[in-house]
Amino acid sequence: MQEFRDQGHLFAGQLKVVDQEDADSQDTGLVVMNLMNAKASIYMQPTGYDEPLWEATLTARPDDLTLSPHDMASLAAELVVAGNLCAFLQWKSLEWDRESGMHRS
Repeated sequence: MQEFRDQGHLFAGQLKVVDQEDADSQDTGLVVMNLMNAKASIYMQPTGYDEPLWEATLTARPDDLTLSPHDMASLAAELVVAGNLCAFLQWKSLEWDRESGMHRS
């Protein structure tokens, strides 16, 4: 996460790495971004154990969200950062996979 921040990516919400294990007690990786401009979170994780591809899930909201133009733009900026972070994590996973030669199907 620090490498992503060091590249100049800024975000208003809270970002955390959460321990997550699959059925075989393997660490599968989970990154959670709590949005500041909406009562929602984005969960980012590999598509499966030992998979270099990542996916993001935007949590459901119980109510409609009405925003001013400024708040809408701020939320959009957070979503762009989340997309960039997910792409960064996927790139790092693919890089590790290529360098290690340890990818298991």
